[in-house]
Amino acid sequence: MIKSELVQIIANKNPHLFQRDVENIVNAVLGGIADALAEGNRVELRGFGAFSVKNRPARTGRNPRTGESVDVEEKWVPFFKTGKELRERLNPGDGK
Repeated sequence: MIKSELVQIIANKNPHLFQRDVENIVNAVLGGIADALAEGNRVELRGFGAFSVKNRPARTGRNPRTGESVDVEEKWVPFFKTGKELRERLNPGDGK
């Protein structure tokens, strides 16, 4: 699913809202999550999951075409950990 499909689904379930308003809300939520992560904060949505950032330290990599060693710089990457309710919804008969 892409963002425009999500907006359409939410707009269809809420006919009292204009589609442009739903789009603004979705953009605001996603933008807020991105802003918090950019500041190094963690965002937790109970039952859904938690977004955070993790550090990948600098390392020496390898160019797969040439086999040549390449220095890879340190970087921060987004990380998502699912919440219990989402895991249970994805795995209904798991029993865990």
